[in-house]
Amino acid sequence: MNPRIRTLIDSLKLQPHPEGGYYGEIFRSEKTVGADQERGERKALTTIYFLLEAGQHSRWHRVLSDEVWSHLEGGPLEIFRFDAASTKLTVSTLGPYAHEIEPAPIVPVVIVPAGVWQAARPLGEYTLVGCTVGPGFEFQDFSMAADHPEVAEAIQKQGEQAAKLV
Repeated sequence: MNPRIRTLIDSLKLQPHPEGGYYGEIFRSEKTVGADQERGERKALTTIYFLLEAGQHSRWHRVLSDEVWSHLEGGPLEIFRFDAASTKLTVSTLGPYAHEIEPAPIVPVVIVPAGVWQAARPLGEYTLVGCTVGPGFEFQDFSMAADHPEVAEAIQKQGEQAAKLV
């Protein structure tokens, strides 16, 4: 393991995440908001550090709240989004903003709307991001595409790169 990756895992107190990679919670709001009728109250906002190293990926998953991915350190990260209703696949590259290139092929922030399936893979040795969720993240609002065969099958039809992340 790259010494910088080990330093980040240790200093940020990161632990393995069920979708792959490592995470550590940074913030959980004291305030609560109504998420929706089915989910009830949730913390207003939560934020985690999320680290993927080369060879790892964030497997296809869904969060029932909006999520903002922000690049913090390391190489670019490819973020895949799949809207099951429209079967539309979108891929963005998250990383240091390349303002001199129009349109920017790499952006520092990517938004994943609530309920959209998502996956990610690092394009370099490692990537450290911040993931902010509102209404706040709860594991009961999280599901893996592998547990939804119809979704996994639809994602696999999107091509080899998307299929590898199921």
